[in-house]
Amino acid sequence: MLAYDELTPPERELWDAFPAGRWVDLRTGTAEADDPAGGDRWGPERTVRAEVIAALLLGANAAPAGAVASLRLAGARITGRLDLAGAEISHTLWLKWCRLEERASFYGASTRTIRIVDSRLPGLNGGLARIEGYLDLARSTVDGSGLSLVNTHVAGELSLNRATIRSPGRWSVFAGGLVMGGALFAKGLRTDGGLRLLGAQLPGGFYLADARLGDTDGLTLLMDNATGSTVRCTDGFTARGTVRLRGAQIADLVSFEGARLRGAKKALVCIGMRCEDLDLAFGERPSGALDLRSAQATWYQDTEDTWPEVLELEGFSYGSARFESVDSSFRDDVARRLRWVRHSPRYHPQPYEQLASCYRRLGHDDEARRVLLAKQRHRRRTLHPAGRAWGRLLDGTVGYGYRPWLAGIWLIALTLLGALVFRTASPVPNKPGEGPPFNAFVYTLDLLIPIGGLGQRGAWHFPSGVPQALSYLLVALGWMLTTAVVAGVTRMLNRN
Repeated sequence: MLAYDELTPPERELWDAFPAGRWVDLRTGTAEADDPAGGDRWGPERTVRAEVIAALLLGANAAPAGAVASLRLAGARITGRLDLAGAEISHTLWLKWCRLEERASFYGASTRTIRIVDSRLPGLNGGLARIEGYLDLARSTVDGSGLSLVNTHVAGELSLNRATIRSPGRWSVFAGGLVMGGALFAKGLRTDGGLRLLGAQLPGGFYLADARLGDTDGLTLLMDNATGSTVRCTDGFTARGTVRLRGAQIADLVSFEGARLRGAKKALVCIGMRCEDLDLAFGERPSGALDLRSAQATWYQDTEDTWPEVLELEGFSYGSARFESVDSSFRDDVARRLRWVRHSPRYHPQPYEQLASCYRRLGHDDEARRVLLAKQRHRRRTLHPAGRAWGRLLDGTVGYGYRPWLAGIWLIALTLLGALVFRTASPVPNKPGEGPPFNAFVYTLDLLIPIGGLGQRGAWHFPSGVPQALSYLLVALGWMLTTAVVAGVTRMLNRN
């Protein structure tokens, strides 16, 4: 137990101010002299032992009736280790412009608001702590062991705004299982390592505008299976490694508007992620791949000039989409979106089906058929030579059934060709003296129409030569083209 007469003058001032919650300000008023970066040179007139702070927070100098005790200290050098692991703390701790010589520990503690702002400390361990208030490290510099908040519960907000966290070779923020009651603010955060928030619960959202983050083993932001209302990595957010939100469940917006993702192999991984709005209007083209496999979004948007080289889109579903084009005068929206789909390194039918479904929901059936035709053409490149040849024939004659009017054009062309050839040849009657007189045009139509008859094919034939070969070819093409026309009309009536 500390005795009052053992305290130094600044410690006595803090001891006396604590019951009434008054500020103790040890600063000189000179910016350079008060910078915590040089706090290791501050003398005894600005030095407070960590054990004095711990003793006060644990009730060493109780507040009188009608007063609310709290520890408020500015401009102090705090020596020794502030170790409050497992403690029951019922007072607010507020440090400003201070320098802590050793890592602070609140591991497993139950405490109220903790504010360590504009300060410098070699690390903070708040794992398993329950903070019934706010945790504020705004504008502070954390050097060494980083910030540990594993399975921590924070009833209010967590602020890392304009903070700097340096933890060579380690995670700068290690916060798997973090449970927030409010938002997590990290605007302007600077780190040399990654942020690990596996399974974090962020009902108030996660805000990383203008944050610049390093990486740990190639990972910058790890939020697998996290839940929350919104994630905003915007306005110059820069990630040196991969940003991963595998299986994350975000109720509203996930935005990377203006972000710079510089992961080497994969810049952004959102496998199985669910969100309402997904905005991937990056500030520059990501250096690595974008993986959206099995992700779901009600609304999706991005910009054409920041599409990465590789887009993994298999299973990605969205209700509606908006693609901003580099060239505003380019009006062919379908062609632009098909280029987006083809950024996938392998053929998968689902991205085409999803895009066509999006067009159909908007009532654009012609655009949907263009997408499905592009799907068949992409698929054709994956087939063996015979399959590719057959596919080219179907594409050129009937557009895989999505352009039935092509079959009509072929029927007209073949009818004219047959009429010209048969008009110059000499047909032979099947039964001399019976049947209608020969008509080259009607005879050609009779060969091309596979069902029914116009009386010419049953009455006349060509015994040999080019006319005979042409008649056989017209019968075969007639079956194929007529079937394609019927299929195309049926598809149009079904609004496919």
